[in-house]
Amino acid sequence: MMPHGLMISAPSSGTGKTTVMLGLLRALAEDGLTVQPFKSGPDYIDPAFHLAAAKRASFNLDTWAMDDPLLNAISAQATGAEICVAEGSMGLFDGVATRGQSGFGSSAETAKRMGWPVILVIDVGGQAQSAAATALGFKAYDPDLPFAGVILNRVASPRHERLTRLGMEHAGVKVLGSLPRRGDLALPERHLGLIQAVEHPDLEAAIAGYASFLRENVDLDAIKAAALSGPETPAAPLPTPPAQRIALARDAAFSFTYPHLLEGWRQAGAEILPFSPLADEAPAPDADLVWLPGGYPELHGGTLAAAETFRRGLQKHAKTKPVHGECGGYMALGEALIDKQGNRHQMAGLLGLVTSYEKRKFHLGYRRAVLQNAMPGFATGSALRGHEFHYSTILDEPDAPLASVFDADGNPVPETGSVNGHVTGTFFHLITGEDT
Repeated sequence: MMPHGLMISAPSSGTGKTTVMLGLLRALAEDGLTVQPFKSGPDYIDPAFHLAAAKRASFNLDTWAMDDPLLNAISAQATGAEICVAEGSMGLFDGVATRGQSGFGSSAETAKRMGWPVILVIDVGGQAQSAAATALGFKAYDPDLPFAGVILNRVASPRHERLTRLGMEHAGVKVLGSLPRRGDLALPERHLGLIQAVEHPDLEAAIAGYASFLRENVDLDAIKAAALSGPETPAAPLPTPPAQRIALARDAAFSFTYPHLLEGWRQAGAEILPFSPLADEAPAPDADLVWLPGGYPELHGGTLAAAETFRRGLQKHAKTKPVHGECGGYMALGEALIDKQGNRHQMAGLLGLVTSYEKRKFHLGYRRAVLQNAMPGFATGSALRGHEFHYSTILDEPDAPLASVFDADGNPVPETGSVNGHVTGTFFHLITGEDT
């Protein structure tokens, strides 16, 4: 059986659910519980914060991209934990219009699939009793969704709290905590959301502060009691590795890889060989595959352009063995990257791709790709599920397309990825293959 669990969600983004999540993870761990964190939906940043708070790797659960066997395999990573805590994406019921392998991808769907009741974090700034109407609407929207209660956030005063609690009492909504307004609880952000965990100036102190704040202002015993036992999760394999020895770029410029992929590769016996392009390190010369994840190469264009050892090692590998890049990694494999100031930086030159952050364009959403050419781990004709999230604009993409790519509703998207010899790249981050 799955351990007891909870879903921390909210009516929308920006309500403070991540700080609540981090504080709750640490507070429960401080109480002696082994806590398994999860992230609902396609998020590349939050799992690293969860790891820092719970000291246990966090995994994404995605009911649009993942079928039941993969969801079971990922949820089975909670073995040995005493409680699961998942953080939702966007608003509780926000998903896509078209079903994926399992569903529409909302946090509510994940909570129902796992049997975890929802705790809704509500920003009550600028309202009082009216916040209860919001909470009641979320509680009633899906009667089959277990609903544990709410945590009131950004409460202005004791009077504000009293009025808000009166509304919740009238609506029959349980209040599990009330958090006073504090500006220092906000996490730093940039154009893709939160900064990366490794970039936070003092993350440990921040998380410890969140835990103390929650301990003072929420009913931890009631929250623990709200957790329910989830469904059985039959044993199933995680995705298999695309090679035996995988050189994985890993630093502040390249860090966005779904944790379940890396865990699946390790469990299958693959060797992960991390290296840092920003430190001008070359990939291991005996690696079977070089994999460049997404991240923030646009913030490090000059450093990457000057990384001659990295570039020569990458180019040497690509002469005989595969290289694959996702999003930021894809851009780094290209000819050039133009940063937001308009400066052009030479990249690896293994693909003809030229991208620009000076001319920003928002790209966000699930992706389904049917491969026109093979890529590491997948044959031509394979169908893949992934997610795209970036602001770059393609100025030139002269190589052969890697895939026919579609959004969640089946509409074609122009970012097809590229292939040139042993080198492939995509703007979407791989979640799973449909036949794996």
